[in-house]
Amino acid sequence: MGLIIYLDGEFVPEEEAKVSVFDHGLLYGDGVFEGIRAYHGRVFRLKPHIDRLYDSARAINLDPGLTKEEMTWVVLETCRRNNLRDAYIRLVITRGKGDLGLDPRKCPRPTVFCIAAAIELYPAELYEKGLDLVTLGTRRNAPDALDPRIKSLNYLNNILAKMEATRAGAPEGLFLNKEGYVAEATGDNIFIVKNGNLYTPPPHIGLLEGVTRNTVMELAVEAGIPIYERVFTRYEVYAADECFLTGTAAEIIPVVRVDGRSVGDGRPGPITQELIAMFRELTKRDGPEIYPAEQGS
Repeated sequence: MGLIIYLDGEFVPEEEAKVSVFDHGLLYGDGVFEGIRAYHGRVFRLKPHIDRLYDSARAINLDPGLTKEEMTWVVLETCRRNNLRDAYIRLVITRGKGDLGLDPRKCPRPTVFCIAAAIELYPAELYEKGLDLVTLGTRRNAPDALDPRIKSLNYLNNILAKMEATRAGAPEGLFLNKEGYVAEATGDNIFIVKNGNLYTPPPHIGLLEGVTRNTVMELAVEAGIPIYERVFTRYEVYAADECFLTGTAAEIIPVVRVDGRSVGDGRPGPITQELIAMFRELTKRDGPEIYPAEQGS
């Protein structure tokens, strides 16, 4: 049996979930989206995801056509319609159907759809052994061109970078910005640990301010780990005691090698492991309940 998809006010079988070939989300990548996770019958950090979705929409002057409360209901109801307790959710707002020109004024109504599907986790060995990174020649989009803080449907920069990492035989790649500072990975944010301190690049240098990233920063404060947003180069990554990536799908994944150089002793470090454990505990209690009557019984 296929999925049930929310599409423009209706819940339809996935075979009937169709958008127009004139939709500007398809033609030009004109739209925004969120990737969201559900754990244990709760949608994790749903409010920050919805807030970021609306911030991205505002940045491109796109009216979602729904209130935040209505959009929250769409996410929860899509999970319910698919009988999911653990899920990966994709929430999308496009400019909508228009003509073959660029002018968004020709798109009178946005397209909104939500997909919720069973999650396919990364292999457990990645969390136990860590992964390798390579530095990419492809640079991160510059904020004065297409600001990476807008989570738009135009992901070609990330796709080209991912292809480059794959050609190098690495599961992930390291984006530098145009000045040569470390920005993020192709789909995740980056953290390093040095002398017990935790560092991550600030959003203004050209990166997506991840919900998981911000969650990890909160957990670090809770654990008494000094956390700093600051710019750094590959040198600091090479010399780090620990390194890890964060993202909605990735959660927290240790990095043990960068450009052929071992990070620390080449194994996931103690601060990384502590934050992974704290994050997993948080997912058990954070976020609105998908089935509130069941949870309260």
